[in-house]
Amino acid sequence: MNVTPALLFVYGTLLSTDNYFGKYLNAHSRFLKRGKFPGRLYNIGNYPGAVYESDSSTYVQGAVYELVNPDEVFDQLDEYEGISRENPEPHEYRRDLITIETDAESLTCWVYLYNWPVNENAVIPSGDYLKIKGNNC
Repeated sequence: MNVTPALLFVYGTLLSTDNYFGKYLNAHSRFLKRGKFPGRLYNIGNYPGAVYESDSSTYVQGAVYELVNPDEVFDQLDEYEGISRENPEPHEYRRDLITIETDAESLTCWVYLYNWPVNENAVIPSGDYLKIKGNNC
């Protein structure tokens, strides 16, 4: 398994270049490959939230990016995801390192995981946000 703290797995609105922060991510990273992790993807409203479940038989689908300047990029993306120091706790998301499965290997990547209760939110059965929102998120 490769461990590179400059890798980020995204599964929702950051996949879209119609989104300002999706454009920012694309300008400051390099797409590596598609991937997935065990868990569930929830419809939070205008965006998804993923919950990691190591023993799940369902997967969250997304993409792995290699960040050009991780500290700078995470400062911007943490603000977008509402987990900067200025945001009140408990944060809606948290950024964790987890194992992402790709077609050829497993990679340890940062991912923004949903941190609030999901009892009221519908599961996205495919685990693929692009399937319900199209390519434009």
